[in-house]
Amino acid sequence: MAQLHFAKRSAAALLVIPIASMLAGAFAAPSSQGTQIQVPATIDDFFVPGSQPNDLNTPIFESTNCAACHGFYDEEQAPYEQWAASMMGQAGRDPIFYATLAIANQDVDFGGEACLRCHAPGAWLDGRSQPTDGSALDPSLGDLDGVTCHFCHRMVDPIGDIENPAEDPSILASLAVPALEAPHSGSFVIDPDDNRRGPFDLAANFFYHEWRNSPFHQESLMCATCHDVSNPLLELQTDGTWQLGQLGAAHPTGEKGDQFPVERTFSEWAMSVYAQAEIDTGGRFGGDKPEVSSCQDCHMPDVAGTGANPAFGPIVRPDVPQHGFAGANSWVLRAIRSQYPDNETGLTAQLVDDAIARNVAMLQAAADLEAAVIGGQLRVRVTNMMGHKLPTGYGEGRRMWVEVNFLDAGGNIVETRGGYDALNADLDTASTTVYEIDHGIDAQMAAATGLPEGKSLHFLLNNTTEKDNRIPARGFSNGAYEAIGAAVVGALYEDAQYWSETNFNLPAGAVTADVKLFHQTSSKEYMEFLQAENVTDTRGQEAYQLWDMFGKSAPVEMGALSLDLSDNVGLKPRPLDLGKETSAGVRPDLSLVGDTLVGAAGTSLEITGGTPNALVVVFRSNSQGSRDYQGGKLNIGRGLQRIATLTLDANGAASVPVAFTAADADQRYVYQALFRDAMDPTGLGLTGGLRVDITQ
Repeated sequence: MAQLHFAKRSAAALLVIPIASMLAGAFAAPSSQGTQIQVPATIDDFFVPGSQPNDLNTPIFESTNCAACHGFYDEEQAPYEQWAASMMGQAGRDPIFYATLAIANQDVDFGGEACLRCHAPGAWLDGRSQPTDGSALDPSLGDLDGVTCHFCHRMVDPIGDIENPAEDPSILASLAVPALEAPHSGSFVIDPDDNRRGPFDLAANFFYHEWRNSPFHQESLMCATCHDVSNPLLELQTDGTWQLGQLGAAHPTGEKGDQFPVERTFSEWAMSVYAQAEIDTGGRFGGDKPEVSSCQDCHMPDVAGTGANPAFGPIVRPDVPQHGFAGANSWVLRAIRSQYPDNETGLTAQLVDDAIARNVAMLQAAADLEAAVIGGQLRVRVTNMMGHKLPTGYGEGRRMWVEVNFLDAGGNIVETRGGYDALNADLDTASTTVYEIDHGIDAQMAAATGLPEGKSLHFLLNNTTEKDNRIPARGFSNGAYEAIGAAVVGALYEDAQYWSETNFNLPAGAVTADVKLFHQTSSKEYMEFLQAENVTDTRGQEAYQLWDMFGKSAPVEMGALSLDLSDNVGLKPRPLDLGKETSAGVRPDLSLVGDTLVGAAGTSLEITGGTPNALVVVFRSNSQGSRDYQGGKLNIGRGLQRIATLTLDANGAASVPVAFTAADADQRYVYQALFRDAMDPTGLGLTGGLRVDITQ
């Protein structure tokens, strides 16, 4: 392998990415890995099936072409402003992206090709992704707009369907390499002509531009294109490790399951209950839509209104998707606005404030925070209410943690667990649970690159997962997550568990606990890595200074509560897998009404949605699981007891009284009901399981 060689960017290249004069100073500190060896890959190593550069008859337009009709009328409805103030709309200006891009190219020759395909897809399709440091991107052509309107609205479903536009079969057939039916890593297919696609029928008299009705634009599979990310350099070996494949050629299959898993956000969703049915989240997600399922339902919530300026007479709809793409980024938009003029980015101070507020609201909706004193300890439970891991996505620098302040009778802090020093951006990781993913390098990769074995932030070289204790989504099972490359590492989650619990010892004198859940976009560790390891250009230093300037990625409070440690408070019952759909097309449900406290009166299990007048048996176990059973999921496990046999009423409902005695204190039970469904092929229906924790 060749020795690593680094070259500075030219002055011309620096002009492409304008940086404030205060940052145009010193280069980053020399890399601590002076003996690192660059992997001598070629551009062919990063080939991904789908549309290729220069395939299009009409290039991807910059998004200002869409603004006149789709912007400047109502921020709640207009797609343009919300898109512009999203990380999708600024993906080609993100300073963290460019700092990471520089290191990707240092680590692997042509490594930036893996990044530019999704961060600047229009430029990539027009042949401007080389050199792979982004220096060929042309702002005058909208290359820095990132994931643009015209790009997304020309995407083609890689799976043929009779409901798709009539041109699609010929578009798919014309590809030099067949499209991936499980898209990932930017394996997009783009309509070569300017046929703008979307989920609505615009009617025959629509004349403003060519349009096609596309069901694909409401499917989560569309989001998989860039939100499942794999490293094509790394292939699975017979010993279970991931190692460099043959260099100088495309990955032999191109399939994500055969490449090292970097991100698995879509696949996590596909293993969740949200992929099985529409879920009522009580208004937590979805805007005006009461039940949600797809990525779009949550990240593009529906509102009543129009998708274009009312002056043009568009159809008024009850379900116009907002284009804010709310996520978890808390500070980078402010950094971007400081570096580029508003007339180029489409940003304003208000738009940035509103976008960050949407992200904060998304984070606060993402989890439930609970606490109770159980077994003489404070138990803090964080429940993932989203359809993917919490947190998810690009793992470097992202983390979530629990902070507890124990207070005495006078309100003074006795002890803090998980404390964060805002001045220095330091987190006390030893005294709490920090939810994150850490990738790493094994001995073989260390020998090939000269980097040390173990935890690593070199994402194109990482070939192990050292830790991944991020909270799974509802519908989780260990086997399913392992199959998609998203296995839990360094933690224990039972099948069907989508919450995490941390027990804290009670310090002497504490009478109250103030509990908070925090999320941070960019940790100090990651920003220092970008600064120190970049020996190519100033981008790591620039990113670090922006991080410092804009509050060091101040943690976002996702939830908070205050608990009197003498209170007898229980934890909420949690539904597990979904009930099996009955022959009548209804999903039966099992819930608990009343308290989960020992001695509580009036507590009952409520069954709804079952087969009318059918015999039902209710079971309880002291363990939980998630296994296929008679066309549904069985959540009850060991220690099985039958607690009731009765008949459902004419509505398929029943109520089963339950009482918790001292013998039940601190026990964890799973309840599930099975009933007759004569019209079902198996003759059996079942509710989902219900996890109940009993508090003394």
